[in-house]
Amino acid sequence: MPDSLMPKTVSILEEGSGPARLKTDALAGLTVAIVALPLSMAIAIASGVTPDRGLYTAIVGGFVVSLLGGSRVQIGGPAGAFIVLVAATVARHGVDGLLLATLMSGFMLIAAGYLRLGQYIKFIPYPVTVGFTAGIAVIIFASQLRDLFGLTLAGAEPGPIVDKAVALAQAAGTVNWAAVLTAALTVCLILVLRRFSRRARR
Repeated sequence: MPDSLMPKTVSILEEGSGPARLKTDALAGLTVAIVALPLSMAIAIASGVTPDRGLYTAIVGGFVVSLLGGSRVQIGGPAGAFIVLVAATVARHGVDGLLLATLMSGFMLIAAGYLRLGQYIKFIPYPVTVGFTAGIAVIIFASQLRDLFGLTLAGAEPGPIVDKAVALAQAAGTVNWAAVLTAALTVCLILVLRRFSRRARR
């Protein structure tokens, strides 16, 4: 690294570790916590367990990530993309299988970290990453339609998206308008808050 960059790097590290950043760090952590609470409960429900299990996992996992993380500016929390994987694992192997898969994933990540395999992520094409993320977004959106419209299905909700769409269409006559109104008000509130947030940044 050139010597001209060293003072700037040191000053950034010193600034990031001083008490002046305590307020912004606390706000960042609070933001993640507010998002993590409902998300962790949603993942727990998708796992077939009670919502409090998700809260316990998010709290303990947050401390573990902070303790063992490799970056001082890292914030850990649950990822919505895992809802699809969690639900599929529970449906096929049960909660015990999910716990075993989680434990195995942890050991694999530790091994990948020691072997420095993260550098090879640059060889994954960008369209693959975008397609994977977009596919998960579509699956998550489809999984929320039943609760969004308050539909009552005759049986269990199918996992495959095509079968899910057919089952939801057949239950269209069971729409709960109170649930629809609640969802609409929530979406409007999010849009309004986002608009005010953009104005405040300007």
